[in-house]
Amino acid sequence: MTSWAALLFLPFVVPIALWAVWSDLSRMKIPNKAVMALIIVFAVVGLVAFELQDYLWRWVHLAVVLVIGFVMNLGRMLGAGDAKFAAAMAPLVALPDAFLVLTILAVMTVAGFVLHRVARSIGWVRAATPDWESWTRRDYPMGLSLGTTLIIYIALAALTGG
Repeated sequence: MTSWAALLFLPFVVPIALWAVWSDLSRMKIPNKAVMALIIVFAVVGLVAFELQDYLWRWVHLAVVLVIGFVMNLGRMLGAGDAKFAAAMAPLVALPDAFLVLTILAVMTVAGFVLHRVARSIGWVRAATPDWESWTRRDYPMGLSLGTTLIIYIALAALTGG
């Protein structure tokens, strides 16, 4: 992704990604409205940010990741909301950047898991967020890793040009 395209997306993507993170931490659900908001941002901003052929091919990214996510959800490897949010993220990722994004996701998953488990064992953190469902669930709120991955990728692209 070019710096210019990333700068166009950044002010829209960051609040949506943070919404997904917050919702998954607090309710263990990524709202369909967050998924749709991200798709709408790509649909509108993408028309300005990308050449038409690139824009159209990026919709294939969404379909491919949605199918992969659906299969992973069937195998109970991730939640349906995670699969949908990952699919909505996919058009924002340039194909040559796929390995970079998967690397960021891997790092954010390990770091997020460790930080989440440490945070939920700290009394004042639990007291500040007493109703967060993720504190009592065994499964991990993957929206934390997905959202932070998207923010880091778009921010890196804005700073470096992809």
